[in-house]
Amino acid sequence: MTLSPALRHLFRYLALAYVAILVVVPVALILWRTFQPGIGAFFDSISTPAAVSALQLSVLVVAIVVPLNVLFGIPTALVLARNRFRGKSALQAVIDLPFAVSPVVVGVALILLWGSAGLFGFVENNLGFKIIFGFPGIVLASIFVTVPFVIREVEPVLHEIGTDQEEAAATLGSQWWQTFWRVTLPSIRWGLTYGIVLTIARTLGEFGAVIMVSSNLPGTSQTLTLLVADRYSRGSEYGAYAVSTLLMTVAVIVLIVQVVLDAMRSRASKRA
Repeated sequence: MTLSPALRHLFRYLALAYVAILVVVPVALILWRTFQPGIGAFFDSISTPAAVSALQLSVLVVAIVVPLNVLFGIPTALVLARNRFRGKSALQAVIDLPFAVSPVVVGVALILLWGSAGLFGFVENNLGFKIIFGFPGIVLASIFVTVPFVIREVEPVLHEIGTDQEEAAATLGSQWWQTFWRVTLPSIRWGLTYGIVLTIARTLGEFGAVIMVSSNLPGTSQTLTLLVADRYSRGSEYGAYAVSTLLMTVAVIVLIVQVVLDAMRSRASKRA
């Protein structure tokens, strides 16, 4: 079916209008509200003790979540890509669960598991290690919602490269860890990096799961997204706009990194 030039232009303008209404206008409005009082007011708002603490906490969560996702994501991707076993489909479905389940439901599930009255409540009641409404709960919630990213970016790369190089290395006497370090890891570096970037973006922007398991106390358990909601609910709309702009800046940086990685990966695949 071939569309006339008029219809093609109409659909194009409708698509642009759709994107503008849903994305461009809200973002532009936030930026306008943020910088209307001046750049000095913006920096004053994001340099308060609560904002600095929220930024530090968010960065700390990222620093914990990313290595754990890499540590467990790569072996999981290897198992899925290199093996056939009973229950593989079920494991695939479990890995994709965070894409299908609301983050709020994730938070409730964590409370039922790790809360003082939950299944593993003895950890808090008997051992005195507080998970829910503390920093460990934020980390658990962030790990749950970001589990699929590294696995889903690395697994297709493993399927694409196959096992020929790994088998050749093993034939030449290479140990498994040498094969992984010198053959497998360099081959999956682009997919792994892309998964890490997505993990960072989702961790910094997560709200629904984190709000359920955090006490949301400024300076102790309040991330940047929680600070935005807290400031807005307290009537400090400008403070919420400023922190939102900070988060949008991070999101733009992540988007630029994704585009650069896509270009580099395309060039690398063409050379190969």
